[in-house]
Amino acid sequence: MLVNKLLTTLFLFTVTTLWAVHAAPPTSYDDARWDPIHFSPAIESATNEQCLACHREIMEATPLEQSPAGVARSDVLAWYQTISLYAGEQETFHRRHLETPLAKELMNLQCNTCHQGHNPREEAPIPPTDSAAYTLRKSVDPDTCLLCHGQFNAPIMGVPGSWQEFGHLFQNDCMICHAAIRTTRHQVNYLHDEAIEQAAKENPETCYSCHGGRSWYRIPYPYPRNEWPGMTPAPEWAKDRPTQSQSRFLR
Repeated sequence: MLVNKLLTTLFLFTVTTLWAVHAAPPTSYDDARWDPIHFSPAIESATNEQCLACHREIMEATPLEQSPAGVARSDVLAWYQTISLYAGEQETFHRRHLETPLAKELMNLQCNTCHQGHNPREEAPIPPTDSAAYTLRKSVDPDTCLLCHGQFNAPIMGVPGSWQEFGHLFQNDCMICHAAIRTTRHQVNYLHDEAIEQAAKENPETCYSCHGGRSWYRIPYPYPRNEWPGMTPAPEWAKDRPTQSQSRFLR
């Protein structure tokens, strides 16, 4: 009887101690960067509140009042301000994706939409080795950025060239064609599909702002062909496209 009580007490003490160690905030930088929340599976269910508990500075930082060369930010337009859909002063990278009115209206981005974990062991090895023997990992998978920052795919759209040059042939309105083509759009958890559709009716540049207007890359994103009403067999150029969005983006 006494042995059983001692074993029970020891078990409860061990469980309580392990829970306390896991729940306690990291006490050093090294402890923090190896915290389980930075790795799968914890990163997959991490909330913005959990991430920002340590990374709050990304939401509090502001753009420089002037560049190192002395040019005031009020005297120039940032590249993202050249799209008519954007309104307001210059903002920092993370605030543009999470906190600005446009981000809240059209997007539902979470920290782990882009940041899917980061293993320090996968950074550049020390000492360096043959470049073919390792991959220099990015903190964000570039394919995630490509979702909204790829080139306008003029050839498959049937446009003679860039949208800036030939958009007027379509009244600068993507919905001239797409109102009846691929009618189920933006059904992913990082976008507000109904808000996007409404914004496109009010400002045709809404579509272009993500489909070429803010292109960081020289290639377009090969969007999955999720099924839509009246869908026809995939044309030759789309035969290798996936038929469903990535599982982590599904609603």
